[in-house]
Amino acid sequence: MGDTWGLLMDGFAIALQWQYIVYAVTGCFLGTVIGVLPGVGSAGALAMMLPIIFKLDPTGAVMMLAATYTGVMYGGSTASILLRVPGDTSAVVACLDGHEMAKKGRAGPALCIAAIGSYIAGTIAVVGMMLLAPPLADIALQFTAPEYFMLYVFGLTAVASFASDSLVKALMSMVLGLMIATIGEDIMTGSRRYTFGHEALWDGINFLAVTLGLFAISEVLVNTKKLREDSLGMILEHRIYIKFSEFVESIGSIFRGGTIGFLIGVLPGAGAGIASFVSYSIERQIHRTPDKFGSGIIQGVAGPESANNAASAGSFVPMLALGVPGSATTAVMLGAFLILDIDAGPLMFQERPDIIWSLIAALYIGNIILLVLNLPMIGVFVQILKMPMRVLLPLIMVISITGVYLNDGLVWSISFLLLFGFIGYYMRIYGFPLAPVILGRVLGLKMELSFRQSMVMTQGDIWLLLERPIVCLFLFLSVGSLFLPQILARITGNKKVVLDDDD
Repeated sequence: MGDTWGLLMDGFAIALQWQYIVYAVTGCFLGTVIGVLPGVGSAGALAMMLPIIFKLDPTGAVMMLAATYTGVMYGGSTASILLRVPGDTSAVVACLDGHEMAKKGRAGPALCIAAIGSYIAGTIAVVGMMLLAPPLADIALQFTAPEYFMLYVFGLTAVASFASDSLVKALMSMVLGLMIATIGEDIMTGSRRYTFGHEALWDGINFLAVTLGLFAISEVLVNTKKLREDSLGMILEHRIYIKFSEFVESIGSIFRGGTIGFLIGVLPGAGAGIASFVSYSIERQIHRTPDKFGSGIIQGVAGPESANNAASAGSFVPMLALGVPGSATTAVMLGAFLILDIDAGPLMFQERPDIIWSLIAALYIGNIILLVLNLPMIGVFVQILKMPMRVLLPLIMVISITGVYLNDGLVWSISFLLLFGFIGYYMRIYGFPLAPVILGRVLGLKMELSFRQSMVMTQGDIWLLLERPIVCLFLFLSVGSLFLPQILARITGNKKVVLDDDD
């Protein structure tokens, strides 16, 4: 332990040099700005920084990349909370309660708790990286195809359990997402599926087109009909600060989200999106009034935002300890390491302690800078909501169309964006939840690949999967997460939560 703290102090001694602080501040600022833009994402943001960091020394380059990463994760939640425009999977959950808070004049508290939660959870993750990286990396290696398959099943059932007062509607939405994921090339044979001979579907349907269509464009359509009733369609007064009582209510959610996010983030391929969805499900299930979730409750922002930030830091563990990237973002960073002549892996702790400990210090410093930069800017961000709806709605349309087009450069993606906007509009009218569609689209291919690999491993005998303890654990959690809310609702007489309630 003494050696660990000594190495960490050495890392801080390097990271706190003035030029590296400048790199970290620049990275946090650029990351926050880029994170607001839909379609870029954390991996895209780091890729955009590569031409800059190659001009720096290795330590400075690593610090700027780490700071950019932390900034992107917070920037994505800002657009979700204010405009209901999620830029990637991890920002989707912030739309649910965060945007509802904004519609009720509480955008400030939502943005504040997102920043504070990101800071605290980031600290939890940094401590976890420092103390638990090697043993957690060993645990992650025990996850093979069957374990990942059941993990993805658990992620889907956890979302379906809280997505609607009708389990049938939630499952139908989930199946729609899974169906969307199957469009395009077969992941194992390369043959084209459900494309109907149309080349626009050869590579599947753009994830961002589905997400922004269901959330952002449907929001525009829902609010357009209100313009005749209210020419402004906005709340004139927004509280830009968070009350101490709101922080106290959220502190448990922050610590739970930070812990859950870090543990899920360590698993290669799991990602911040799953962490945020699982955190939201757990917060809803343990809350004394679960029916309030989806209507603008602050714990619905604190837990998931903490989870996605901690998961982002957790994904560094397999990269640093094993040289295996845990996400698309850490894959980009691993590529940057290779170009900078830094070999990530078990020997990195002995051969390049200056890099690895300055990286850990940079993640912590980045969280502090993020908090200092963004809390004073909340009043500026909130001004967006004071724009007239006749200006704000077209702005959301422009941002969404631009983000989708920049993501892959295909005009067809804009058509899919509008198509899913109408689908999302009618789903909201008829009470079908949107969140399971998104997670089904995200996890569909991963779940299919893991299942098919599992069948190859067991020669088609699905019952052999039950001989694996981790598989049985996730199977138990999946069944429990799916039916426990209905059982509790019957016992207590409470109405089940509805995420997409627009009343």
